[in-house]
Amino acid sequence: MDYRIKLLAFHFFFALAVLLASGQVKLAPPLNDEIVQKLNPLLNTQVGRGECWDLAEALLNGVSAKWTPPYVYGKLINPKKDEVFPGDMVQFEGIKLEYEKDGGFYNESMPHHTAIIYKVLSKGDYILAHQNTAYSGRKVGTSELKLEWIKKGKYYFYRPEKN
Repeated sequence: MDYRIKLLAFHFFFALAVLLASGQVKLAPPLNDEIVQKLNPLLNTQVGRGECWDLAEALLNGVSAKWTPPYVYGKLINPKKDEVFPGDMVQFEGIKLEYEKDGGFYNESMPHHTAIIYKVLSKGDYILAHQNTAYSGRKVGTSELKLEWIKKGKYYFYRPEKN
């Protein structure tokens, strides 16, 4: 029995190594993992004054990340070309969203908003963690965002960097 478990573990790690080497599976940067670990206990709580960027500030400062206040949260990345990971930051400017979900049609706006990628569902489809929203008020909550829902405005994705 012990031999079969060791053999299974060997095959699992060998397959993972092959996928990592091929680029088919990518691991999040360690700093991103730290940000998500610090984010988890903050869900359903208010961070700072409850402003959206208070959450990003607390998380980035909490992991000693390099950033330029007020809204440059690390290295600018392109979500259409680059891999996006949980822990990446997003700054929205003048955003208008339109989408259908669960039988309803929705219009939302984000004139000026900051969020953190909490989960990556697929390319261009994310779960955001943020506060000061219609979903969760001044507490940290989550909501889905598909880039295809964005009809107007600009967004900037940032990869946190160590100070």
